[in-house]
Amino acid sequence: MTSMPHANPGATMTKGLAVLFAFCCGAIVANIYYAQPIIGLIAPDIGLSSTLASFIVSLTQIGYALGLFFLVPLGDLLENRRLMIITTVVAILSLLSAAFAQTPNLFLLASLLVGFSSVAVQILIPLAAHLAPEETRGRVVGSIMGGLLLGILLARPASSIIADHFGWRAVFGTAAAVMLVISVVLATTIPRHQPAHNASYGQLLTSLWTLLRKQPILRQRAFYQACMFATFSLFWTAVPLELARNHGLSQSQIAIFALVGAIGAIAAPIAGRLADAGHTRVASLCAMLFAALSFLPSLITPAYAVIGMAVTGIVLDFCVQMNMVLGQRSVYALDAKSRSRLNALYMTSIFLGGATGSVIASALYDHGGWTWIVIAGSAFPLIALLAFLKNSASGSRSF
Repeated sequence: MTSMPHANPGATMTKGLAVLFAFCCGAIVANIYYAQPIIGLIAPDIGLSSTLASFIVSLTQIGYALGLFFLVPLGDLLENRRLMIITTVVAILSLLSAAFAQTPNLFLLASLLVGFSSVAVQILIPLAAHLAPEETRGRVVGSIMGGLLLGILLARPASSIIADHFGWRAVFGTAAAVMLVISVVLATTIPRHQPAHNASYGQLLTSLWTLLRKQPILRQRAFYQACMFATFSLFWTAVPLELARNHGLSQSQIAIFALVGAIGAIAAPIAGRLADAGHTRVASLCAMLFAALSFLPSLITPAYAVIGMAVTGIVLDFCVQMNMVLGQRSVYALDAKSRSRLNALYMTSIFLGGATGSVIASALYDHGGWTWIVIAGSAFPLIALLAFLKNSASGSRSF
């Protein structure tokens, strides 16, 4: 298949366009997280056991990982705006299916498709990197990732509040309406971009393995962030259960708690500036170290446990977001023509890590309570930190 030249070679990344990209990224990625704080409401209504409730979250993340692997590489082959609009339309249909599902099988299938169809985010980010000049690329990606993290963090309080007042089904109906607006925004404002890449879809997928094999930095940064995202998903899947069962918080109160975690979104632009200034190694080391220590405040006396958990959420969100942006800046610098595929491999690994964290959250919490969550949550970033130190000691360039 022969690709056409860029359809809009004059398009550049302006501040206004960066804000628009950030807004779209946040709104689209929120689809993956709406269910996270309300699985306790969804599961009994559709006949799903409490032990299996976290599968709602993990299947959405697995669907996202599949979309990253099979759809995002098309960003190096097909016209980007059209591809994003198609995936957004599928997201609308999937969200409506979730809103009206009456059985666990149908809802879980809809959850998988919601994740699969929400990957337009990961087509937008490489497009932004393509449009941004080299000297400000880290800052632009960091700003857009800030919007993405706000979408992740605000999705939880939004879904809690809507579910508390209108029921959990209204959450998915509202999300479908938001996606309808986003599809119009994408169609009318995002620049067209036709990649200058000559390959078939099969060759494109085969090239993923070649990239993974030839790029050690990609493998290393993907592993670090997979571990970080595993602990992120573990925490945010388990903490609503802990707050509701042992601290008596309502869905609206849990929403306020989740809103506090949004403070961590300030890490993205900071990380982008640190990467542009050449401080990737030190910033990565700090992010993994403090993520491993972030669960300690949640172990303080029961009277202040909620405050301690809020501190954990803020620090953890900050560290996870910082490490993600640092990794993206490093990965995007490897090969400009392969950014969509590099991003697909990087993000697929991350969301497989996230799915691992969320799928074990309910079982760990049911069997060992919050203590087991703290142990597992601290272990994941510690593993990443040890791998980072090992690679640094061996002289392997991981940044």
